[in-house]
Amino acid sequence: MTTTTVRAAREWLRERGAERIGHAGGSLLDHLGRVHDRMAALGLDPDVRLAGLTHAAYGTDGFGVTLLDPADRAVLRALIGTDAEEHVYRYGGCDRGRTWRALGGTGLVRSRFTGHIESPAAPALRAFADLCIVNELDVMTHDPVLRAKHAGHLRGLFAGWAALASPSVTAEARRVLG
Repeated sequence: MTTTTVRAAREWLRERGAERIGHAGGSLLDHLGRVHDRMAALGLDPDVRLAGLTHAAYGTDGFGVTLLDPADRAVLRALIGTDAEEHVYRYGGCDRGRTWRALGGTGLVRSRFTGHIESPAAPALRAFADLCIVNELDVMTHDPVLRAKHAGHLRGLFAGWAALASPSVTAEARRVLG
């Protein structure tokens, strides 16, 4: 990953209106940038950081705004690369209600796009867990109402994902969520 790719991705997000979409702590663009930057500070892989920067491209189970139709995946692949786009697609497509609670024990991710249940290889599963956690940490840091409502649940959930997530991400979750 080069700074040119990151710059191009940020420009693409602006072109898609991400700086005009509200999100915890400012705009969606602000949030996406903070997720990317926190992932960089935690030493995560460049493809995972790019996924963090663009993770809401297809919308998410918790955020219904889409910047790109999942049918147009080739557009995002060309921008950030195949591996990073795969992380974005898995994250955006995750059916959280049917995945998150059991993830630590099963390692299975159900797609809300297709209904398919997949068992990602260990590196892809780690990237998925890391992205989920870092995203939620940013939201909890910037929205005190959501933090009061969900921090306890997320603390327990993410503790159950400790074997899946990167050690630096697990430590960050403990630091932020208490």
